[in-house]
Amino acid sequence: MNSVVCFGSSSNLNPRSAGLMKAAEQELAAFFNAVKQLFGREQAELSAEDWLHELAEIDGLSSSSRDWRLITVKASARLATRVNASSLSTEFANT
Repeated sequence: MNSVVCFGSSSNLNPRSAGLMKAAEQELAAFFNAVKQLFGREQAELSAEDWLHELAEIDGLSSSSRDWRLITVKASARLATRVNASSLSTEFANT
């Protein structure tokens, strides 16, 4: 598990970790708001959980925005799977 996920208090963060936290918060907020706007609050909340799960799985994050985008892409793939499965079950229910 990475240092961003395993913190106790924000006052105990070193400057690098604080910068990582801010970048993570910004990326997650942007992702959450986009999903909420497109798919609604329920999907946004599920997607935020997916995003945090992906964050917990990554070791050794750099300060690159590429790392945050990778997490977002993985959480987006989970969202797509959920939305497609929901769409298919609705389609079959209507036939």
